[in-house]
Amino acid sequence: MDKPEILMSPGPTPVPPEVLLAQAQPLVYHRGPGYGALLREVTEGLQQIMKTSNDVLVFASSGTGGLESVVANLLSPSDRVVVPVAGYFGERFAKIAVAYGADVRTIDYAWGQAVRTDDVKAALDEAPAKAVFMQQSETSTGVIHDVEAVAAVVKEAGVLLAVDAVSSLGAVPYDGDGWGVDVTVGGSQKAFSATPGLAFVSVSPAAWEATKTATNPRFYFDWAAYKASYDLKNPENPFTPAISLMLGMRVALRRYLDEGVDNVLARHRILSAATKEGVRALGLDLFGEGREKAWAVTAVRAPEGIDGNELVAKVRADHSIILAPGQGPLKGKVFRIGHLGYYDRFDIIRCLAALELTLHSMGYPVKPGSGVAAAEQVFAARPAASADPTVR
Repeated sequence: MDKPEILMSPGPTPVPPEVLLAQAQPLVYHRGPGYGALLREVTEGLQQIMKTSNDVLVFASSGTGGLESVVANLLSPSDRVVVPVAGYFGERFAKIAVAYGADVRTIDYAWGQAVRTDDVKAALDEAPAKAVFMQQSETSTGVIHDVEAVAAVVKEAGVLLAVDAVSSLGAVPYDGDGWGVDVTVGGSQKAFSATPGLAFVSVSPAAWEATKTATNPRFYFDWAAYKASYDLKNPENPFTPAISLMLGMRVALRRYLDEGVDNVLARHRILSAATKEGVRALGLDLFGEGREKAWAVTAVRAPEGIDGNELVAKVRADHSIILAPGQGPLKGKVFRIGHLGYYDRFDIIRCLAALELTLHSMGYPVKPGSGVAAAEQVFAARPAASADPTVR
């Protein structure tokens, strides 16, 4: 039977029909009041979820484009920047900074470890630095880093903090202004349940001040150009925007805010807990530190004798469910289950059932229904809201 595959990866995530329908609407001309109202609503919705009054700029790009904009706008060649690296996306942030000629001081961790504030403080004490770049959610390991604690150390040192929150924003608690974050980078294709192709960054007054003396080359990602265009009577982008994606993003944000920020976070917490209990009931080991905080992604060690990549491929071939394999040094050793965005309880039940069947077919001893039953117990202890807008 020819049916669409089911995404249970850390992104992109499933997209609600309302969002897809919105993207099929006639285009709004991008120089005028119609697009101005669209851009303003999307921007203000993002500010609300980021918990910031700072400027938010929206690009037609992947999340990586948002990360590159940070380096291009904040730094000059040879500026020292501290980058904790505890996974694939920490490496990416560091590589972008190196490409622009920065003096990059990495803090290297084994993949699966969480960033330690003492390590950040020690790196800042070694020599003056312009900024610290870090992830909140390291998607490759599922680990959530303590941005609030790191921000306190960074602010005490008087340097800028930029946070890659692409796979965490909207799925785990975040308080941009309350924590003193200077730049937050997000993307459309994760917890917001919109299609890939939009990145956004919040920019604090201190970050704006840094752009005035930063000499790295920038054109498409020039923050000043986006701010100048947004500050027009009818806000716009300096370049032709991804209009259809913006129409979808507006609906995605409306759905998110209609559900309520606290309710969305509670849903992610419960789905995460059920996934992890189901995995444990199958006799599998979870991977990474601080697992109880990992509401976006669950990383699982592949059982002995089974290659994680082969397991992911068989789940897809047999059940049309897409899990994520391990990356970098975790290839074959770990697989990942995404539960951020447009998911409900039965998505988790279905995923665990497929995992049970696949493990059994690969010769791993599984008690049928054990993972599903463990997840159901989590759900039974936390009755679903009667008007859950994610139910489909």
